[in-house]
Amino acid sequence: MTWSDASAAVQKFVIVWSAMLACVLAAGGNAGAREFRAADIQDDNYPTVQALRMMDQLVTQRTEKRHSIRVFHSRQLGEESQTVEQTRVGAIDINRINVAAIGNAAPVLNILALPFVFRSVDHLHKVIDGEIGQEILGSLEPYGFVGLTFYDSGARSIYTARRPVRSLDDLRGQRIRIQQSDLMEKMIKSLGGVPISLPYGQIGTALTANLVDGAENNWPSYVTANHYKAAPFYTVTEHTMAPEIVIMSRRAWEELSPDERAIFRGAARESSRYMREQWLTWEQQSRQRAVDMGVTVVDRLDRKAFESATAPLRDDMRKDSRFGPLIKRVEAAQ
Repeated sequence: MTWSDASAAVQKFVIVWSAMLACVLAAGGNAGAREFRAADIQDDNYPTVQALRMMDQLVTQRTEKRHSIRVFHSRQLGEESQTVEQTRVGAIDINRINVAAIGNAAPVLNILALPFVFRSVDHLHKVIDGEIGQEILGSLEPYGFVGLTFYDSGARSIYTARRPVRSLDDLRGQRIRIQQSDLMEKMIKSLGGVPISLPYGQIGTALTANLVDGAENNWPSYVTANHYKAAPFYTVTEHTMAPEIVIMSRRAWEELSPDERAIFRGAARESSRYMREQWLTWEQQSRQRAVDMGVTVVDRLDRKAFESATAPLRDDMRKDSRFGPLIKRVEAAQ
C-alpha cells in the first residue's frame, strides 16, 4: 500500500466515523447547554489556537456558562482535509482552516486563495474586513458551513531542501508539497514544479526522507514546525495571501437561538482582532529566528515572472459566471 493509499484509507475511515457520530448527535435534537468542539492543526501556543481560546472565554462569559468551546489543537481531530468533512456532518462544531484547504468543498473560497490576487496585506484586509468578506462568509451555508470570521495567515512562500529558488527555472521539476487543494495543484504546475499533496503533519518527514524537495507556507508555520531544519532555503515569493477562516457546522449553528448566534459571531470577530495583533509579532519573530538559524532567504527575485506564469488561473476563474464579478470587485478594492 502506498503512502497516498494509506492516507486515503484513513481519511475514509474518519469520514465514516464522523457521519455515524453526527447521526447520534442529531438524534438527540437540541443539545441545550453544551461544550462545542473546535479544531485547529497548529500547536498549542500558535496565534490561531490562542484566538480560539479567547473566543471560548467570550462565549462562556456571554452565555453565562451555558455554552463553552473546547479547542483541540495540534491535529488532535485530524488533518485539515479530514476536519472539513467532520465539520460538514457535525462531528466537529467549529473549525479554523485555511481557505485553500477548504476550497474544494466550498469553491467560492478559492477566490481568496488565488495566486497574486492581493497587492498587499492592506488590500487583503480591506477585502476580508469589508462587504466582500461578509458576502463570502454568508455564502457558505449551501456547503454545510456557517462562516464566522477570517483570521490572518500572512503571505505564503516557497522553501526548498537542496537548492534555493531564485527564478522560475530553479523551480522547474522540483517536488513541492501543497495543501490538499485543486487550485494549489494547478498553481505549482503553472510555476513548473511538481505538486505533491500531503497533510500538514507529514511535511517534516517528507522533507527529511527526500519524498519532496520543498513546500510552501508562511514564516510562523515554517519555523514552528521546524521545516527550516530540513529545508534551509526560503524564497519570498508571497504567491498567495490566502487567509484562515473560522467556520461552524450548520448542524451546530441550528442548535443555537438567534441571541446565541449573535454571541458566537461577535466572539469570533473579537478573537480575529486579537489574532491579528499576535500575528504580526509572530511573523517578525519567526523570520528573524530563521535568519539566526542560518536559513538562506531569497527576497530578490522577479516576482512578475511568477505572477505572469499564474495568470491563466486568475483568468479561468474570472470567466466563471459564479466568481468573475466577485474577483473583479476584489481586484478593484482600494
